[in-house]
Amino acid sequence: MRILTPSKKVFLTFTMITLAYNINAQDQNLTLNQDPKFEQLLNDKRKINTSLTTNETYKIQIFSGKSEDAKKTLSDFKREYSDIDGTIIFNTPNYKVLVGNFKTRIEAERNLVEIKKKYKSVFLIKPTK
Repeated sequence: MRILTPSKKVFLTFTMITLAYNINAQDQNLTLNQDPKFEQLLNDKRKINTSLTTNETYKIQIFSGKSEDAKKTLSDFKREYSDIDGTIIFNTPNYKVLVGNFKTRIEAERNLVEIKKKYKSVFLIKPTK
């Protein structure tokens, strides 16, 4: 281990203070030149986002599992219930078959009772906001 002499300590301390004093990177002003079209695009995006409505319909999940089984379940369902629409969504790691676009919970529950006769593991999906 090396011991510094008092004159080297003073020199190093003075050098460190001098270097630290000259560091002033945070004191500068920044000027940002922005294209006016950018602000217009942001305003348009804000308008579009406020006009989007959330899906407030109830759905019934009739299946959750493998892709092939989900496709078969949906085609069987559409054959039997042609007046109710259905879709397959992927929610890791399963494919889910959702049917219906019911506006009220009562309408969804009526259909749930009917669908439950054919499909065993069915349940109601609430709308998300």
